Amino acid sequence: MKKIVQGVGVALLLLFTGCSDLDKPVIEQVEGGEVLVDLNSVTMKGILKGLGYADDSTQVYGYKAYKIPYETTDEEGNRVGVSGLMVVPQGMPEVVSNVLGYSLVSDDHGTIFSNSEAPTEIAKETFAPDGSSVLLTSLGGFVTLQPDYIGFGDSSDHYHPFVLKRSLANATVDFIVAARAFAEQNAIKLNGQLFLTGYSEGGYAAMATLQKIEEEESLEVAMAAPMAGPYAFDAMAMGVLSAESVSVPSFMAEIGYAYAKAYGQEIDTVVNEPYASKLDGLFDGTKVRSEIDAALTTKTTGEDGLFNPTFVNEFFTNDTYWFKEAAQENDVYNWVPQTAVRLVHCEGDSVIPYAITQLTESTMQEMGATNVVAVPVEQTLGLGDVRIDHTECGLLAYKIATGLFAQERNATIGY
Repeated sequence: MKKIVQGVGVALLLLFTGCSDLDKPVIEQVEGGEVLVDLNSVTMKGILKGLGYADDSTQVYGYKAYKIPYETTDEEGNRVGVSGLMVVPQGMPEVVSNVLGYSLVSDDHGTIFSNSEAPTEIAKETFAPDGSSVLLTSLGGFVTLQPDYIGFGDSSDHYHPFVLKRSLANATVDFIVAARAFAEQNAIKLNGQLFLTGYSEGGYAAMATLQKIEEEESLEVAMAAPMAGPYAFDAMAMGVLSAESVSVPSFMAEIGYAYAKAYGQEIDTVVNEPYASKLDGLFDGTKVRSEIDAALTTKTTGEDGLFNPTFVNEFFTNDTYWFKEAAQENDVYNWVPQTAVRLVHCEGDSVIPYAITQLTESTMQEMGATNVVAVPVEQTLGLGDVRIDHTECGLLAYKIATGLFAQERNATIGY
């Protein structure tokens, strides 16, 4: 079974990065965006069969991806020009495409560092299908929306507000609105049904998005399935800063960098030198995670550690310290969703511990939520004692989320 799980991880990487020899789509005039990928169902089925994700009996839909520019609001309240990818299934029955209309899935992507990893950038460079939208669109038959986020795509000159709920939620909600307008302008029939999901940072973003939507009563969500997100940010920060070492220094350094910028603090009061002065160059969108990790230390704090000792001490001893208040302000686990929420997560996750999902479930239920349920991936898939870590969990979690959404769509829309 261990070899099977490892194979899933390898296949996940292939699925997310493969097929780069595809031809650029024929230029098509659309209003408010541009076509980046256009593959019919036969081509998509061939790709998925080659990767072992389909056989002759599998229903596979074509994959047309549009880049849509739009505006959103950053942490400082400024308007920013951003971008997102809208993927529409091709070759679905006419009763869906012309009568019932498509259901939408807003899918927030996980942590990236290089601008080349943003959804619109991958599509623009490879003309190829990528990642979770293959499952959601070509196998699930959903229109998939993937915001690049502030800091990537059309806003690559802006710092990325890493795990900051206001701007992540803004970018997602504003993209849903922009995509619906784009669909109407270009005769893409939608049925009004909306689902929310995302993995890792994207799971956090999806939960932040749902909270914003419910507080503002701006949209209606059929179901949310955030996956493996750091919803209890304050608790996560306590765990990281109390440990002797950090397993992924790029993640932790970017949190310090983004929070310092968002809250008007000097970077070197959060991150020690010589690392603090490197961060502008490390997080400028030109480097991937392995390059950033290699330039940092895995020691958490101390004179030669990643985080400034004064910063760490103040976080643990001063309840009014700016970062303590900021961490609590960006928690998304302690509220009461009215929407059905399924917290999909692997119990073996060592990056975002499953305990964060358990805390989120129990806190929301204790506060009065009646339809919030944790969905442990290994148990759901009947994997017995196997425990799956963060990266390998992604594909399996998306399969579960796609199935949950499809069940709800079938029960309510009828396809």
